[in-house]
Amino acid sequence: MAHSFDTDSEANGLCAFVDASPSPFHACAETGKLLEAAGFGLLAETDAFPTGPGRYYLIRGGSLIAWSSESAGGPHRAATPFRVVGAHTDSPNLRIKPQPDLARAGWQLLGVEVYGGPLFSSWLDRDLGLSGRVAVRGDGGVQTRLVTINEPVLRVAQLAIHLDRGANEGLALNPQQHLTPLWGVSPEPGDFRGYLAAAVGVDAADVLSWDVMTHDLQPSRRIGRDLDLIAAPRLDNLATTYAGVRALIDAAEAMTGTGRSGEPGPSRASSTPSIPVLVLFDHEEVGSQSERGAMSTLLPSVLERIVISAGGGREDFHRALAGTVVASGDMTHATHPNYPEKHDPQHQIAINGGPVIKTNVKLRYATDSVGAAAFIMACNQAGVPVQHFVSRNDLPCGSTVGPMTAALVGASTVDFGAPMLSMHSARELCGAKDPAMYVGALAAFLNPQT
Repeated sequence: MAHSFDTDSEANGLCAFVDASPSPFHACAETGKLLEAAGFGLLAETDAFPTGPGRYYLIRGGSLIAWSSESAGGPHRAATPFRVVGAHTDSPNLRIKPQPDLARAGWQLLGVEVYGGPLFSSWLDRDLGLSGRVAVRGDGGVQTRLVTINEPVLRVAQLAIHLDRGANEGLALNPQQHLTPLWGVSPEPGDFRGYLAAAVGVDAADVLSWDVMTHDLQPSRRIGRDLDLIAAPRLDNLATTYAGVRALIDAAEAMTGTGRSGEPGPSRASSTPSIPVLVLFDHEEVGSQSERGAMSTLLPSVLERIVISAGGGREDFHRALAGTVVASGDMTHATHPNYPEKHDPQHQIAINGGPVIKTNVKLRYATDSVGAAAFIMACNQAGVPVQHFVSRNDLPCGSTVGPMTAALVGASTVDFGAPMLSMHSARELCGAKDPAMYVGALAAFLNPQT
């Protein structure tokens, strides 16, 4: 059954989601709100998983896993395979160092460390806010609090053209020397700890540590002559995060025949029963090797616990994995009109042209023919066009959470994305029609009709 596309709703929903998610921690919180509204319940990893079918999610820092073990046909069997959509919540940016306060030439500056691979020049001369997580001393131990400062408190000032006459021929930026943002005028350093303490409502002595980062304050918006484009920060990879949670909700409702408020609706249970899962990893932009990254045991551990909660054992777990298919989502490069020579001529990618399957025989992408076929069938089911991306042979390609997830889970995998320009810029560009097609394809993947 083809997905019913609401281009404006999904495009506007993506903009709102991105603006509410300046950090991975906020992205998980916003995803949780959408899931809660659709009947998903939050679980703590330290608690036993419920033994009955239901809709659940858990959060580990900037990572989240959600799943629905409901189906129109009743409780799932212990060895029921999974359909997994994966994405990541982090984006390249500038992150605040542990001892950030410094003063130079009468200016107060804030020491930052480069996270991931941002386009340095895109962070110059922008109004920047602060967001992330703060660890504070509280009753009974350490507590964490989200912080959001949507005020223009920071700016990385570029050197004037008069003092760098060759800037337009080739701008060279040293990340240690030239990307330090200013945030005040004084010969004395500022007090970032005290500023952060005031923002979260505690004494400065109670601020123990932080995961705080900069974000561009310009809001997401529709642009272009026909408003058929979206300009926004963090589209890589919040566009996939948003599409993934919308798809999981759609798939869960279709499989159970109930809407978000529990009202009856049309049931489109999969003819090949599976458990739909959404996993959103943190730290993809820096290699994924953390307790909550794609190289962690987070996903296989949760999948095993789902099997155990249904009364299964290790044999059932491995049987479930043998039938599992993973779709790893990350944004991909649309063909750039000003640099067409940077793209493979047989694999031109169009904005507003539908989802893109990404292939690399060196396995920087995990796509194989079985995984690709599953995704193509989902696109056909949803009535969505599908595109194919391959890098030029003389240019290296990036990577995703796909290869790591495939290795840890041992499941057929497809890497896919939505087309965009200006990847890793502080402000990126995608098509306004693509989010709805993205949601439709992923909902069909999570609830396949064969």
